[in-house]
Amino acid sequence: MLSRRNATVAVAVGVGVAWVVAITVIIANQPDPGAPSPVALRDSLRSALVARDSGELEDLLDYPGSGASDFADDYVAVLGEEDVRDIAVQLVPDEHSPTRAVVSGVTHGSRFTYSLAVTREEGRWTVAFTPPLP
Repeated sequence: MLSRRNATVAVAVGVGVAWVVAITVIIANQPDPGAPSPVALRDSLRSALVARDSGELEDLLDYPGSGASDFADDYVAVLGEEDVRDIAVQLVPDEHSPTRAVVSGVTHGSRFTYSLAVTREEGRWTVAFTPPLP
């Protein structure tokens, strides 16, 4: 026969185990970062930048460690502060096997352009906010 104290401990342990299992399942079912194709990467990157969607941007980043979320939040905040508009993304040297994503747009009446390294790992395409290697 279980005492009230033992029953309480058993329920608490059961809830703890269920919580750990639930978190593990959620993490295991998270999609890998990146897009399934270069064209999807280009379209999603443009969409994330235009919409100032840090969650969508975070999902496309090849970013070491766990700082992708903070980086994406800060990056889209700057886009808004700088009144960035007319954003375009082009994959080079070609759309089927890119090594760089060239982002262009307008801020405060001036055009800007910068390149991001494009990487492919296990069939997923990502961008890195580091200088692309030649």
